[in-house]
Parts: sequence; structure tokens; C-alpha cells
Amino acid sequence: MYYIVYGFLYLCSLLPLPVLYLLSDFFYTVVYYLIGYRKKVVMQNLAIAFPEKTLSERERIAKNFYHKFIDSFVETVKLLSAPDSFFEKRFTGNWELVDQYYEQGRSVQLHLGHNFNWEWGNVVLAKRVRYQVLGVYMPISSKPLDRIFRKLRSRSGTVMLDAHHMARAFLPFADKQYCLGLVADQSPGKVHKAKWFNFFNKKTAFTIGPAKNAIRNDTVVIFAFIARPKRGHYKVTFSVATEQPQHTTENELTSTFVRYLQNVITSNPDMWLWSHRRWKHEWKEGDVMGD
Repeated sequence: MYYIVYGFLYLCSLLPLPVLYLLSDFFYTVVYYLIGYRKKVVMQNLAIAFPEKTLSERERIAKNFYHKFIDSFVETVKLLSAPDSFFEKRFTGNWELVDQYYEQGRSVQLHLGHNFNWEWGNVVLAKRVRYQVLGVYMPISSKPLDRIFRKLRSRSGTVMLDAHHMARAFLPFADKQYCLGLVADQSPGKVHKAKWFNFFNKKTAFTIGPAKNAIRNDTVVIFAFIARPKRGHYKVTFSVATEQPQHTTENELTSTFVRYLQNVITSNPDMWLWSHRRWKHEWKEGDVMGD
């Protein structure tokens, strides 16, 4: 099954990007208007985040989100055949901000949210910075797709660490210089270990694992946001959160990221993954607030 799926997607990847975007436009119509994939979840999330906006304004954000959501799929397919140079000229960023810490002998952690297109970002990051790039990977239930995505995400040298065995997988790199990329807005799997923060005026569970890891290993923490100036082109902006994580606390560092995340989502609402159930957990009396 793997070879059938891979072969079909590889053939699709040979199509020029403009043609893939025509397919994306078609699938957008099917997904949004006919199937309505997670449309209820998306609209509920937008209502939580932007109660001040009218229904028509939230629907406009939803439509733009679905366009970018489908685009991200066809763009990921392109990773199967296009050379690294194809992506490097379409994905730019202030890479020098990250590399300056390599010269200082420091390791760094990149904290970002679920915003498009992180798959291209992973490939280009590994080529543009001097670090060994590490990424945390949540296995996909479909074995063929899991194998394909692991192949894609490691194509430029990124080492993927299994999220289920993170501590053990990280051990070989603990005493080396590394750049660890973390999608830090995941809804926590173990909500009883999470801390709760006010995110879009709603108590929201966040894992403190990224902050805990940064403090324990004294890694520079850098926040990242990916913008899309135009279709098929992205620009990542890195900003330093702290150079001295051991002078802060897990709560403070996580709270800083939560505020950052809310600001960049508010400024670019259609770039975030509204289809994931970010508010599936409800705060109850006794849960620990982090801010």
C-alpha cells in the first residue's frame, strides 16, 4: 500500500505548482461547500477567538483558512519531487538570528504554532541554519502516510523524535548543539499535567514541556511565525523570547508564548489551523492556572 500511495503522490508532485493550485481550488470547493470538513469545529473556534466579529466576518476568515489549508496539502505533495532550491527561494526568513547562537556554542528551541506552511519551513530551516535540526513527531495512524511524512520531514537532515518517547529519543543530542523545533500550541495529551492560561479570553490548557525543557537544558528560546506574502511564498520571522531561560519560570515562559501566539493569530487569523480542537478541554475547579 505504501508504494501505491507514494507512487500516486509522487506523480502528482511532478505537476507545476500553478496546476497543483488549480487542483487546490477545486478541492477547496468540495471540502468547504460539499463535505464541510470540520466546519462546525472551525466556526466554533472562531466564535471563541473573535466574539466581537460578525458571523459574515468569521465566515470570511474560515473561507480564507480553508483555501490555505488545502494549499498546504498540495504544497506538501510538492516536497516529494522538487529540489531543495525550489523551496529555498520561496521560503525566506531572518535565519541569521538563529545562527548567531551557534557561534556562541548555544543550542536553541523554536516555539511556533500550527500556522502554514510548517512542512516547507522544516525543510528550508535544516538547509539554512548550521545546527542539527530536531523535530518532534507525532506518529500518524495510517502506516503508509506515516512513512511518507517521516520521509518528507527528514529529507533535508532533520532528525525526527517520536513524541511518545521524547525523553529517550532526545538523549543522543543532549550534549550537542541543536535547534529543536516545537509546535508549542498542541492541545496537551495529558491534561492533568497541563497548566491553564487565558488564551483569547478563555481558560486554555497548554503543555509546559517546551518551557521545562528550555530551562533544564539552558537553551535559547526563539518564537517563530510564518507569514504568506503571496500564494506559494512564505516568510518566517524569528524573535528572541529569552536568552536566559534559567532566569525565568515554566509558567512565565509559557505565558509569554501564549500572549505571542494570540497576537500573531489576531494579526493573521487565516494562517492558523482552526480545524484542530484547541478548546476540547474545559477548565474545572482545581485545575492549575499558569498565569
